[in-house]
Amino acid sequence: MPQLLGDVQELFNEYSSELKGVEQELLNLFNSTAFLIPAIGNYIVRSGGKRLRPLFLILSAELCEYREYPRILLASIIEAIHTASLLHDDVVDGADLRRGKPTAHSLWGNQVVILVGDFLYSNALKMAVSHKNQKIMDALSFATTKMTEGELLQLSKIGDPDISEDEYIQIISAKTGALISAACRIGAILSQKGSEQEDRLGAFGLKTGIAFQMVDDILDYMAREDDLGKRLCKDLDEGKVTMPIIHLLKVCDNKEREFVRTLLSDGIKENDHVKELNRLFRKYDVIEESMKIAADYVKDAKAELDGFCMSPEKERLLCLAEYALKRSK
Repeated sequence: MPQLLGDVQELFNEYSSELKGVEQELLNLFNSTAFLIPAIGNYIVRSGGKRLRPLFLILSAELCEYREYPRILLASIIEAIHTASLLHDDVVDGADLRRGKPTAHSLWGNQVVILVGDFLYSNALKMAVSHKNQKIMDALSFATTKMTEGELLQLSKIGDPDISEDEYIQIISAKTGALISAACRIGAILSQKGSEQEDRLGAFGLKTGIAFQMVDDILDYMAREDDLGKRLCKDLDEGKVTMPIIHLLKVCDNKEREFVRTLLSDGIKENDHVKELNRLFRKYDVIEESMKIAADYVKDAKAELDGFCMSPEKERLLCLAEYALKRSK
């Protein structure tokens, strides 16, 4: 497999035409006589994003030898569901930035943006129904249900230093893994090649999605703020307990544990808190150990594709899974 980061950029470039088609169909899903809906839709779509989930669907379909236009339509539905969830998440989190730009709710207000998110969810599912494929609807409805459950589970664990690794995995499986799993599964469903391929690709997407979210959570403690487009240590400041903190609480001494618990309950009040947290991360190799867990999920995800013959399409999916571990933002 070629050099990964260059390869991934080449992969997105190679599928730029398909992804532009996805963006156009996504804009179409914002069509409405209520003028704020297309205005917000245009702002969101033009704000960028790699369109990772649509690419998972397109590549999964092509792995199963399906290249017809419905894969573009369904990829846009996947992206619409993801976009609607981000609109809601930013309101719940009170986030000011998304990809380095003002969030929609900071420009138009919470009430408007929540309703636009609701519109996008319902319009995306309405478009999916038009395909008249029960398996596709099952995959989408399962994913959207799990995403909501994941958000509620996360809210129930805010500031909880006793959250277990299993509970954390349950949260990110629902929040992120479920939709990527649905994208990969739908790619297989479109090909009508059978349930074995659907299950393999669904499992591949789930495990890859877990790795992506875990690495995203790790980056919150190590990336430069101008790269990430959000405040560093934001998760901890909001009481979100992710893999680095879970691991740190497991291995640190009692005094250090009390310090971390105080940060979870009171938030980060001064720069010295961040410096001390970074010192503990270095002392216990927290970032490295957390990345090893993410790497195991990628390894397991790639194994799910062992049942497929090697092909350019399979290499592309393997490369996309590996990208979870190598990105910086």
